[in-house]
Amino acid sequence: MARHHKTGLQGEDMAAIYLSGKGYDILHRNWRHGHWEVDLIGVKAGVLHFVEVKTRRTQKFGYPEESVSRQKIRNLINAAEAYLYRYPQWQRIQFDILAITIPKNEPVEYFLLEDVYL
Repeated sequence: MARHHKTGLQGEDMAAIYLSGKGYDILHRNWRHGHWEVDLIGVKAGVLHFVEVKTRRTQKFGYPEESVSRQKIRNLINAAEAYLYRYPQWQRIQFDILAITIPKNEPVEYFLLEDVYL
């Protein structure tokens, strides 16, 4: 497996632990519908959160959150619509980005962008 795939998987594991520690109940990891995927779907305070996780080991190519494109947000919205069709009980939803930087020999950095939109 390529290093960037391992970093991504590690970041998703770390994200689930981080969000759980912040009071989120994680419902799904890597939820898929067709070619759309949501990294994490969780609930906090009655709000359903669709979370895109971006992880990097360095900031050589910028911050992780900068790599979330408009198209990625559109795909996240499309996946959310499919999810809500299947689970229509949710009245309040939110789209979030969790950026994780794992620098060598330094503490891990978490940056949660809540309620993002185009």
